Amino acid sequence: MTDILGERDANVPHTPTRVSEPSRKSQLPKRFYKDAVVVEDGGLHVVKLDGRPVKTPGKLPLGSTSLDIAEFMASEWRDQVDVIDPMTMPVTRLTNTAIDGVASDLQVVQEDIVRFASSDMLCYRAGGPGGLEDLHREFWDPMIDWAHVTLGARFSLAQGIVFVEQPAEAMIAFNTHVGQINDPLALAACHLVTTLTGSAIIAMAVYKSEIDLDEAWKIAHVDEDWNIAHWGEDDEAKERRAARFVDMKAACDCIAALR
Repeated sequence: MTDILGERDANVPHTPTRVSEPSRKSQLPKRFYKDAVVVEDGGLHVVKLDGRPVKTPGKLPLGSTSLDIAEFMASEWRDQVDVIDPMTMPVTRLTNTAIDGVASDLQVVQEDIVRFASSDMLCYRAGGPGGLEDLHREFWDPMIDWAHVTLGARFSLAQGIVFVEQPAEAMIAFNTHVGQINDPLALAACHLVTTLTGSAIIAMAVYKSEIDLDEAWKIAHVDEDWNIAHWGEDDEAKERRAARFVDMKAACDCIAALR
């Protein structure tokens, strides 16, 4: 039970040459418990299965200081049917990551978010066509302005994909705000939002309640949505995007619960 909810597992590829391999579902552990509940234990809300505490892959108690987050996790355990599928348990996976990985070294994760900001997606603008340029100004400029006014970080913009070095003052200011995220789960959630959107600025705007889940998702997918509108979307890309949104929602729900 304790080692099945680590990093997100990849799906078995849907390719003709791999169809003879066992399905991912056939390799998952069977559900062995009747119920999952949340119990308060020493200031921590822990998840218990039939009275037995759930452990993280690192053998630590699976729980949270937030009752809401603990209830999210318990609900994920209750929703398992025949097998226990980590891919359907995004809050549990994220909490495992926070407890086993992030809590022991917050600075490493904080620095990684700041590194994302040094080449943030929102700073790289299309040189054309005009419709996409307009969308960048409409959805991305307000985020750049917000970072300047609220975080004190004035980011430089570039056209195309050629790297532009951000001003040292901007990175120092941004680092100051990221360094104030001291809750391991909140930090793990912000890092996940950063990687899912390609923008540390978006992640900080979510963390500071400037934008919500739907706004963040829209801003992050301006380019992709423009391409879909003009060229269409294939089923696999649609499926991957839906899976990313599940993780994005889990991260945003955790951030909101920890405010």
